[in-house]
Amino acid sequence: MIPLFSVSQVRDADNYAINELQIPGLLLMENASRSIFDIVKKHVNDLPKNRPLGFVCGKGNNGGDGFAVARHFINDGYTVKVIYLAGKDELSGDALINFELLLKSASLNNGNSLKKFAGKKDLKLLDECYLIFDAMLGTGSKGELKEPYLTIVKELNSKNALRIAIDIPAGLDADTGYGSVIFNAELTISLCELKRGLFINKGAVCCGHIERGYIGAPESYFDKLEIDEYIIEPEDILSMLPVRAKDSHKYSVGKVLVVAGSAELPGASILTAVAALKSGAGACFLAAPSSIRTILQCRLSEVIVHAYDDEQKGYFSENNIPELMKRFEWMDCLAIGPGLGRSEETLQAVRSAVKLNNGKRMVIDADAIFALSNEEYKYLDLANAVFTPHHAEFAYLLGIELTELRKDLLRFGKEFALETGAYLVLKGAPTIIFNPMGEAFINHAGNPGMAKFGTGDALTGVIAAMLSQTESIEDAVLASVYLHSLSADLLLNDKTEFGIMAAEIINNLPDAINFLRKSYV
Repeated sequence: MIPLFSVSQVRDADNYAINELQIPGLLLMENASRSIFDIVKKHVNDLPKNRPLGFVCGKGNNGGDGFAVARHFINDGYTVKVIYLAGKDELSGDALINFELLLKSASLNNGNSLKKFAGKKDLKLLDECYLIFDAMLGTGSKGELKEPYLTIVKELNSKNALRIAIDIPAGLDADTGYGSVIFNAELTISLCELKRGLFINKGAVCCGHIERGYIGAPESYFDKLEIDEYIIEPEDILSMLPVRAKDSHKYSVGKVLVVAGSAELPGASILTAVAALKSGAGACFLAAPSSIRTILQCRLSEVIVHAYDDEQKGYFSENNIPELMKRFEWMDCLAIGPGLGRSEETLQAVRSAVKLNNGKRMVIDADAIFALSNEEYKYLDLANAVFTPHHAEFAYLLGIELTELRKDLLRFGKEFALETGAYLVLKGAPTIIFNPMGEAFINHAGNPGMAKFGTGDALTGVIAAMLSQTESIEDAVLASVYLHSLSADLLLNDKTEFGIMAAEIINNLPDAINFLRKSYV
């Protein structure tokens, strides 16, 4: 797992280096700028010297970093164009020192230009630049961008240049990953340590490739900190996969009951049930309305269809629960929700089924999440449950607006998991898994081809299968989310993201497991 840090933790490390270790702030800034210079030279292939490099620098330490980086590139034979938002009378400390050093270095070549920002037209100075560095705000900025930053960021995002963010892109909250207008970087160099907001929400979209920059603070300092957020690595997942004994049989390697499907949405139940078997469950029963039994049995061979009497209504109701009681007792894990529909009878039946589950493991998805909204989930034992909503479903479950949720995904996710004792798989790009201990795990596998009907239903089946085979709920959930995404990524070897279908992700799951085993032994 790769640990992620809050802005306050990184700022405290900076203060520790200055106050306790007596490392001058100017030296930390010099270390940071040299690190940025080295990372850019490494990641930007054949950086041409016949085109200038652009910098937009603010008045704080982030601007000071930008001034110092520009100086390093001048010393290496590059021409720079620098827009600064504060003059010498507004700068102070290390930022002022690096501004004065830059002025001296820039004067050695008439091609270099430094200009104080007065209006949008000044940004034309950067039109011919091959790279544009954002050194405007850094981690001290909170809230929406104000002028002139709003105008500057919009204009920079429209320019035909590679964009590089120093520490964080302007407009992005480095704790929450939220922002409306954000500098759209191809490369972000996070100084000192990796900040959590760079990897979630809008951060996952606007940061591009992320590298960690060095400032000189000791790594041992961070080893002592309490960490709540992590990025999942493939090596972690390999150790979480279930191991089968040689004497395994179909009932010893996972028994899954899927309660899903309706006359209106029969396909979702098929995807969930098949995904459970493709993920290793030894036995899977699909409980669905008898009125769609023929449709299901024509599409399913290994899955056993338990067709309950729906009286030709086409949906699940409380009348069907008594005949499913033996299945509830038999199963290792229940997957409930995909394609059930939202009739009031079905919603009440879902609530009853979850309540009668007697603490067994279950995956609550789609329409089952809807059934537990309006605080219904607060009255249930959810200690062994896994919720799998996308952002809109989770906002509805909590009874808040989607915009409010997106302003602080981590806080809302952690509070829900802590309150309910359940695991939460918040589906999105990226998907974030929350455990009942207040930790969050970010999954960066996957691709835009997964944005399609059916992929969530498939994930429900994968999680149910892994829960039925694995002792640790956390291992099962993390492995499921990663494998589901990895399967989709491997499909890109033969096709584009436009043509990926949920059924293909399901069929490719065994290959994804095999890929992990061969790649990370």
